[in-house]
Amino acid sequence: MRLASIFFLSTFLLASAWEYTDCGLPTNPIQLDSIEISPDPPLPGKDLTVTAKGIVTEVIEEGATADVTVKLGLVKLLQKKFDVCEEARKANASISCPVQPGPYEVVQTVALPKEIPKAKFTVIVRGFTAESEEVDMLCLDLKIDFMKSLTSMFTSPF
Repeated sequence: MRLASIFFLSTFLLASAWEYTDCGLPTNPIQLDSIEISPDPPLPGKDLTVTAKGIVTEVIEEGATADVTVKLGLVKLLQKKFDVCEEARKANASISCPVQPGPYEVVQTVALPKEIPKAKFTVIVRGFTAESEEVDMLCLDLKIDFMKSLTSMFTSPF
């Protein structure tokens, strides 16, 4: 579920340069309008607020899942299947399953770790409704560049 994917994304949106691609179909039950972060760029060791806006066009039931893969180049660092409804409960999200049709704005704040590896990551999120084994709820790709350090922007050249 695109809106629920905010819980997975917030851990990875720690870069001074990031972008996302909604690779879903117009027929997906969740249509993502935007993802915004504040502060942008995020600051290591500080809170990050992620806001996702979208429209749900059909009921999202218990049993919806999201497969999340994190890559560093071609190397897979993480591949995990999440229960979307359970993750929303754990995060005390403003939405809960079953998610009824309508417009939604989900806001989640997380504390960022102080140590951020200087590398470029790709995060791949694929969502599935409870009734389907094919990607039918969401398709979201993120590129996050940890190579651009904020501290280097403010360091004296002397």
